[in-house]
Amino acid sequence: MTEDAVVDVPDRDLLTIGAFAARARLSAKALRLYDRLGLLSPAHVDETTGYRYYRAGQVERARLVAMLRQLDMPLARIAEVVSAGDGPAAAELLGAYWANVEARVAGQRTLAEYLRGRLSGRSSEMYEKFAVETVDVPGQVVISETRHLLAGELPTWIGASLGRLESAARECGGVAAAPFVVYHSEVSMESDGPAEACVPVADEAAAREWVERHGRARGTTVRVDPARRLAYTRITKAQVAHPQIMAAFEAVEEWITREGLEQAGPCREVYFADWDAAGAGDPVCDVAFPVS
Repeated sequence: MTEDAVVDVPDRDLLTIGAFAARARLSAKALRLYDRLGLLSPAHVDETTGYRYYRAGQVERARLVAMLRQLDMPLARIAEVVSAGDGPAAAELLGAYWANVEARVAGQRTLAEYLRGRLSGRSSEMYEKFAVETVDVPGQVVISETRHLLAGELPTWIGASLGRLESAARECGGVAAAPFVVYHSEVSMESDGPAEACVPVADEAAAREWVERHGRARGTTVRVDPARRLAYTRITKAQVAHPQIMAAFEAVEEWITREGLEQAGPCREVYFADWDAAGAGDPVCDVAFPVS
């Protein structure tokens, strides 16, 4: 006897897995998988045979699960959507998921175009749009936070850490120069840095006192960043996104080599503009390398 066979069940409204699969336009194998994953449980399971039975009212949920799986939606998110039922809550969950998918695909598309340019030998053409200059930066006292983190965590952390440090700087004589982030080692999807967020302050004594009173618990420190000559290129808010910013870093590295200079320290991003107020085409950041 197969699982599709008609057997005596308490409720004649129940459908065998085969009949239900036909109505839902799915396979019995898929229904067994949904049951195992906790996405769609049978209305009744025969204790003796183990056969599964479903109600006609479960057809729409079965079809919904199948379509959500076609979107490559993670199982946990599918469970949230189907549990929300029909209505705005479920639609909002789906919308949020798909917005993230589109953002990820857009980033991957840009990365693919960037890599295509590199692999085809057109790197020099990509670098031409970045004008590189040098600037002498005096030594400055900074309060800083250092964190090991991956590339996906970086944008949120930069905004949060610089916000905390700028707030602290107001009690340390004020912000003395543009905040910056130093990359002491590579930050990528596989490498976690560390990165150091820095805000220059006007009053070193007040900064050290503030760190003693408030900052040690979250790893805030005070140090003197020495005078440096920086080779840098200025980029817009849109270019800060990955992988556009990679091309900016490489353009500066290529310029340093071409000019016969040497890198003299870890690279950095200097944020000189109000990020929230800036538009996509507004300059907001200098991508820089110390040189000698």
